[in-house]
Amino acid sequence: MREVLFVAGEASGDLHASGVARELKARGAPFALTGIGGDHMRDAGVELLEHADTLAVMGFVEVLRHLPRHWALLRQLEARIRSGRVALVVLVDYPGFNMKVARAAAEAGVPVLYYITPQVWAWGANRLDKLARWVTRAAVILPFEQPLLAEHGIDATFVGHPLLDRAEALPDRTAARAALGLAQDAPVLALFPGSRAQEILRHLDDFVAVAGELRRRDPRLQVVVSVAPTVDLDPAQCPFPMVRSASFTVLRAADAAMCKSGTTTLEAAVAGCPLVVAYRTSGITYALARRLVRIPHIGLVNVVADRAVAPEFVQDALRPDAVADALTPLLHPGDPARDRMLAGLAEVRAKLGTPGAAGRVAEMALALAAGGAAVR
Repeated sequence: MREVLFVAGEASGDLHASGVARELKARGAPFALTGIGGDHMRDAGVELLEHADTLAVMGFVEVLRHLPRHWALLRQLEARIRSGRVALVVLVDYPGFNMKVARAAAEAGVPVLYYITPQVWAWGANRLDKLARWVTRAAVILPFEQPLLAEHGIDATFVGHPLLDRAEALPDRTAARAALGLAQDAPVLALFPGSRAQEILRHLDDFVAVAGELRRRDPRLQVVVSVAPTVDLDPAQCPFPMVRSASFTVLRAADAAMCKSGTTTLEAAVAGCPLVVAYRTSGITYALARRLVRIPHIGLVNVVADRAVAPEFVQDALRPDAVADALTPLLHPGDPARDRMLAGLAEVRAKLGTPGAAGRVAEMALALAAGGAAVR
């Protein structure tokens, strides 16, 4: 039996790829499902060739020490693609590695479906030409990506954001707080310091300090920390309750959130939770990013809105007192600043499309794997 080969190198990609795998199974796809991914993909029926935990790194400097393992895995995938058993390669995010896989597949004559494409609108515009040469179809999740990629000869389709699939049955505030054991009559702050070890290393102390300052101002404040399943936090460093794999429940329970930049900021928009965006990285990585990044915002919620819906605190601006000042009005229902942000988040949510992204991508995958006409 020929196979569909998935490559998802980190936790978010694993989750989104698993949705596509389940949709392929539901459609009776006549292909084995194999790939690089995590627990979600394995649970969805994908035979893992390597667990994504060993690959999830980020930053210009941080990735260097992982290069030998990455190159060895790339050689393994190239051999598999050349074997003739692979009918389709499905790449999910993780561009530094996946663009190399795309090239190998293209050179072997194997079609490539790229789901959640590189953020060429932020930096790495040189990848546009490579995407056009190596990728058969692109399934994009932000509305402005389709026309941008199409202008450069890339067959791109906006499929909607996969977060909308996960958010179809969100709990209300009362149910979310009950599920987390939080009091109904006291404010709640949610902390999202990141899903990778180096993010936690650079963010956690500042995030905890912000929560501590806000609790000093209002001792009634309840704080809950959303933790990725792959992350372990030292209770001595993080003295607040930790919740695993329930980000939407945490956001629905919270009055406001402090989020590391990234997909979590869009989760907050979908959940209708006011937020601030915070990010810190190594000095060298930040200096390089300032030269390369072409957009004025780093939080995806602001990128989609094309304006500053949520305040951003980046690098040296990430000071506990300043962040606490920004969060204070967001914790109080009826505050004008909170109401303005809720309206902005609703606009962002409307731009993300409609539920069903995984199903749309599965239909595209089936057409490509079978060698049929492209599905639109």
